[in-house]
Amino acid sequence: MKRLSYATLCEQHYSGYLLPDAPAKALQFGEGNFLRAFVDSFLDILNEKTGFYCKVTVVQPRPPRTRPNVRDFLNEQEGLYTLYLRGFFAGEKVDHKRVISCIDRCLNAHEDFAELMACAENPHLRYIFSNTTEAGIVYDPSCRFADAPAFSFPGKLTQLLYRRFQRFGKEKGKGFVLFPCELIDDNGKALKDCVLQYARQWQLGDAFVRWIEEENLFCSTLVDRIVTGYPKNEAPLMHKENGYEDKALTAGEVFGSWVIKGPQWLQDELPFAKAGLPVLITGDYKPYKQRKVRILNGAHTAMSADAYLAGQDTVRDCMADGVICGFMRKAVYEEIIPTLALPREELEGFACLVTERFQNPFIDHALLSICLNSTSKWRTRVLPSLKAYLQNTGKLPACLTASFAFYIAFYCGFELTGSGLLAARADGSHYTVSDETSILEFYLAHRQDPPRALAYAVCRNTDFWGEDLTVLDGFADVVAKILEKVRNEGTHAVMKSCVENQAY
Repeated sequence: MKRLSYATLCEQHYSGYLLPDAPAKALQFGEGNFLRAFVDSFLDILNEKTGFYCKVTVVQPRPPRTRPNVRDFLNEQEGLYTLYLRGFFAGEKVDHKRVISCIDRCLNAHEDFAELMACAENPHLRYIFSNTTEAGIVYDPSCRFADAPAFSFPGKLTQLLYRRFQRFGKEKGKGFVLFPCELIDDNGKALKDCVLQYARQWQLGDAFVRWIEEENLFCSTLVDRIVTGYPKNEAPLMHKENGYEDKALTAGEVFGSWVIKGPQWLQDELPFAKAGLPVLITGDYKPYKQRKVRILNGAHTAMSADAYLAGQDTVRDCMADGVICGFMRKAVYEEIIPTLALPREELEGFACLVTERFQNPFIDHALLSICLNSTSKWRTRVLPSLKAYLQNTGKLPACLTASFAFYIAFYCGFELTGSGLLAARADGSHYTVSDETSILEFYLAHRQDPPRALAYAVCRNTDFWGEDLTVLDGFADVVAKILEKVRNEGTHAVMKSCVENQAY
């Protein structure tokens, strides 16, 4: 079977949108599935709908672990790949396919460092996107300017910016607009701070620092789309139906949302609205970040441990269980939404979309994967809603309080291994709790505590929560009662009690 290419599509008389040639206006650090199913998908539609006429040069930030890899596949396929977006939208099942043609080539920062630096001298280059994981935006003082390249992503970016400054530093309007998509708070500011640290550490001069500040815009962003990547089991059939082999094929959900903190002029420069894309450019993105973290991520975290202990394995399975689904909906609509600042109608619309996404028939979102590092997740995703609800009403939210007890029950393991803390479900099947070693050691040390002692020990651990949760009126006592009921009756019975408004 022929490999995907412009020639192959031409032979097939492909009638979809393609952009064979255009200037490289964008540089993208990250060749992974998420950026290709999110940013590149949006840019491809922007090209088609508005004549944006933009190609993207993709950069693989780390040395390749295996060969061939996505970089090789993209280059062999002339930057082309097939994107499947599937799920529910407005109550309808959607299965959409599109050949993405906005990528011109893929470089590796280590193997193609000279070519990467040469990109800085491209007068058309304007935008830089990145997704180097949450650990990517870090300042590593061991990086040196003479490294080829610097190991950290901000170090590489500083090297690139300095080359740009050397070439165009005296011209106005030749700086970059940068869109980090890493899932950390205020990612634009975090990236800019790292770049400025390198500029000063490497003594690149005050003029360069001023150029960074005055000619470059670091936009904090919030991205939202579940991307499942290469559909290994379905790929052979997809290749056969398409009439070509596509090693860079990727898949994700239909839903997508991109909130960008930026000035008004950016809306004219990047006409996402004109293209009908779900991109919001706003001066304050924090309410939208709070909405996503509290509702989507909060619902995941509040539901996952308890549903797993109740015998479920995927999010979609949970939506088919009336008790678990009812527990999740009550937590979202009655306990989380009332604590948020955006209009209730807008929040409920977002929550409705979340339910559709959880029901996606094309995605097997494993509960155990959501339960990874649940301690920090519960602290950031659920605790703020619980405290706000308590402050607003003077009462503890039943579902969110129960979710804390479920979290503790999930961490009640019996053996620490190299993979994590070994624990068991009610049916006797074993699972592994994954979190920081110190957290797992704490739970192992308290594995024989009775419910009340365990609840108070966890609540008082300020290293976990940044505060003593026993100061929340009645919280530790209620958690202890729920833990007792979980041990006697199981999490499903407790969720049912929450849904039916039964007191503990």
